[in-house]
Amino acid sequence: MTANRRPLGDLERLVMEQLWASPDALTVREVHERLTGERDLAYTTVMTVLDRLAKKALTSRERDGKAWRYRAAAPREELVADLMRDALDGAGDRQAALVRFVDQVSDEEAALLREALARLEARDG
Repeated sequence: MTANRRPLGDLERLVMEQLWASPDALTVREVHERLTGERDLAYTTVMTVLDRLAKKALTSRERDGKAWRYRAAAPREELVADLMRDALDGAGDRQAALVRFVDQVSDEEAALLREALARLEARDG
């Protein structure tokens, strides 16, 4: 996934969380049913959000009779990584933004970053 991504709106995030949580592609009705416990939403609102997410290439969809079935186009982690990369691209001073970010991570997150960098160095030699 590449492209200049904007952060998801609240409703888009809720819909994407349903898709990420499901091993199968979901219809609009299935997403709507899963969300009605959290929010009072019209079926057509969910349909519009899913259509918008498909147009943004955040979901893929396939026909199932008269309905569309939607699934997330990429894992949540990939979307977050794209958003972080886009934020860095717009930061002006990329190095300063990275250093500031690293200053704010927890010890556990710092350990994860060190492990990821070690794997990258081992891979690239």
